[in-house]
Amino acid sequence: MTAAKSRAGIARHHLRMPHVEPGMSVGLFGGSFNPPHDGHLLVTELATRRLQLNQIWWMVTPGNPLKDTAALPPLADRIAWSEAINSNPRVKVTAFEASHDVRFTSETLALVRRYNPGVRFVWIMGADNLADFHRWQNWRDIVQAFPIAVIDRPGATLSYLSSKMAKTFDYARLDEGDAALLSFLEPPVWTFLHGPRSPVSSTAIRDGLHKP
Repeated sequence: MTAAKSRAGIARHHLRMPHVEPGMSVGLFGGSFNPPHDGHLLVTELATRRLQLNQIWWMVTPGNPLKDTAALPPLADRIAWSEAINSNPRVKVTAFEASHDVRFTSETLALVRRYNPGVRFVWIMGADNLADFHRWQNWRDIVQAFPIAVIDRPGATLSYLSSKMAKTFDYARLDEGDAALLSFLEPPVWTFLHGPRSPVSSTAIRDGLHKP
């Protein structure tokens, strides 16, 4: 898919980074959101509350380089679905990655840092992503870029103990009781947040096992 085609039908403000001010704490939550569901909302609510975030960006990606994107619905549709499911004013749905033609998270975080000096960002990821995190392009750079909050997901609770990322950066793990401090700390630093978990997944919805 060409860059121009991936941006078709997308409002201009969704192709820009949301407005932030220096000193704000902002969570970065990326994914294909195909489709967005209650599990995404639970992660968002938990992260916003426990990390005391001013905003959380739902970064709807053009496509995951580690996954087959042939059947991925248009980016404009996934943005619309994400807007429709959200009522939290702190959530900002964005697809700015498409306007910069970046493919990898490490590139995205470099852009975010460049354009938003003075903002305290936290990268937010589900625990189900930890097992393959070391396969991500420049994964060590991601850990070094911003503090990371790993949110518990069904079947992935022990991944923070067994994953390569968790073992490599065990020394940098912050007790979740101190999670509100995360955005103020210099990376590498990460924490694992336990909380309510939804069994719903985008894959299960696409397979007809759950309703969004």
